[in-house]
Amino acid sequence: MTWTEVRIKIKPSSPGSEIMMALLSEIGYESFEEMEEGLKAYINSANFSTGNLLDIIKGIAENFDISFEYSEIPNQNWNEVWESAYEPVTIRNDIYIRAPFHKEKPEFRYQLLIEPKMSFGTAHHETTYLMMELMLDEQLGGKRLLDMGCGTGILAILGEMLGAGNIVAIDNDENAYENALENVRKNKCKNILVLHGDSGLINDQYDVILANINKNILLDDMDIYADHLSPSGLIFLSGFYESDLEDIKRQAGGLGLEYDRSMVKNNWMAARFTKTK
Repeated sequence: MTWTEVRIKIKPSSPGSEIMMALLSEIGYESFEEMEEGLKAYINSANFSTGNLLDIIKGIAENFDISFEYSEIPNQNWNEVWESAYEPVTIRNDIYIRAPFHKEKPEFRYQLLIEPKMSFGTAHHETTYLMMELMLDEQLGGKRLLDMGCGTGILAILGEMLGAGNIVAIDNDENAYENALENVRKNKCKNILVLHGDSGLINDQYDVILANINKNILLDDMDIYADHLSPSGLIFLSGFYESDLEDIKRQAGGLGLEYDRSMVKNNWMAARFTKTK
């Protein structure tokens, strides 16, 4: 298997890079790396289409100056690519997220070992970072937790470290599913069940639901999340921009999900809701 790396230069880079990431993620791009002048985007070469890429660029070209180039990366070289660019992440003074090639830092309360492959969710992206920061403020002891669109499984893993009981992590991408399984093993988690599929697999009630996906999927599937959230349960949503919050709140409010609070970083947002009915 090979991967295609697309290097995109975009001016202004903010919010241009964030908009490109959201649009590309909807057509199969699976990982991103931000650069000073834009971003790198990665997709399975079998799914790469210059036509699809050009369609996205044309759709926003009126507001941005965009150019791109692309090349194939053999799968066996992927770890070398990450090792040359991937840095550990710290959140507050509590969480340290590292890859196997980084040194341990036992002074952190929660140390997560994440194998950085082609899956979304290493906390380098703002949405994952924000979700984890919100989770730090919660009492999750013994609670049933669903991580929808789990990517690397990083949120589910933190959920177990924070005391959650029965945890289900779901992703519809096979690479993400395999990566999440690997990361669950590496972190010696005991309470996480990883499933390959979409929201159709949700068949239980949860005290906490985490959904870090994108605005369109959140709006389409929010009724399913609400149906499977226990009374007074919490739902954390991310993968959307600050300007999208009112749309998210409107949809959630109609489903008995009351907006509590949110956090924002570089125009990306994560929000907390409580089920009231």
